Amino acid sequence: MSYTGPGFEPPPARRSRSRLLTVALAALVPGALLGWAVYAIVGGSGDDKGGGSAAAGASGSAGSSASASSRAPSSAGGSASGESGDPDGGKPGGSATSGSPSDRASSSAPAGSGPLKGKVVVIDPGHNPGNFRHTAEINRQVDIGTNSKECDTTGTSTNAGYAEAKFTLDVAHRMRALLEEQGAAVKLTQDADRPFGPCIDERAEIGNKAKADAVVSIHADGSGVGNRGFHVILPGSVHSGAADTRAIVGPSRELGERIAGNFVRVTGNAPSNYVGDGTGLVTRKDLGGLNLSTVPKVFVECGNMRDSKDAALLTSGAWRQKAAQGISEGIVSFLRG
Repeated sequence: MSYTGPGFEPPPARRSRSRLLTVALAALVPGALLGWAVYAIVGGSGDDKGGGSAAAGASGSAGSSASASSRAPSSAGGSASGESGDPDGGKPGGSATSGSPSDRASSSAPAGSGPLKGKVVVIDPGHNPGNFRHTAEINRQVDIGTNSKECDTTGTSTNAGYAEAKFTLDVAHRMRALLEEQGAAVKLTQDADRPFGPCIDERAEIGNKAKADAVVSIHADGSGVGNRGFHVILPGSVHSGAADTRAIVGPSRELGERIAGNFVRVTGNAPSNYVGDGTGLVTRKDLGGLNLSTVPKVFVECGNMRDSKDAALLTSGAWRQKAAQGISEGIVSFLRG
């Protein structure tokens, strides 16, 4: 997506007493409000690439997992990815690589014990590293209830060629490891295990058929230089054609708020300075991945790949681990009520 907005004003420097104040707040302030409170106190340095993380004191933290990133496949699509016009994903119909959503989804190992035992989480890594080789297929129109849209896009990339599709898979792998440690059964909508896709409608169907307790679609934005920060996209109330989000608007907002609060707290990064009026929350009715969902679902735009400061974070493995942890802890908080 591409937006214009005011330039980013760097937050004030961290103060030496910030850690003590953060711990105190962690005991006093629940839910999404905690994230913004901590950000206001510690200054929310957007340039932190993995130094002292506030995540150490998080309730139910799954900790770091080096094995998660080691499973990430390499991406062939880095230099070919263009700026994304839509954060949805994609798959063409009638492909020999397609199949039922339950067949195509990449499932986790059997869930173990933990606070999320019995819960199903679907992670939707935006786009696919191979999409750029299949532009005709991903340009095919699909029905999203309110209108038709492209099956998918290639996604965006940093100016140096680090592809959004590679970023989303890496974060998804890290999230899968963290959530499985909490006992959840985790499914990915794609794991670079198909030439392209799936389409936005099939991505939604995968979550629906899994009867997921939560679905999170992972993305990075392609906005203008100076536009910084993350935002969480929530489904608006849509009742048109095949789309009916009325039952999921409320729980999806709660999921989004908890993710946003934990993302700020764990990463120390500010919400977007160009959409969401500083809340980190944006409601949209034009995304098929949300419109066609029948289970709680949100999109997370983790940062802006076209801004050099955000790009430095997005290309850091240490920061991606923190992003995965912040999102995962938001999911845990939502599912545990």
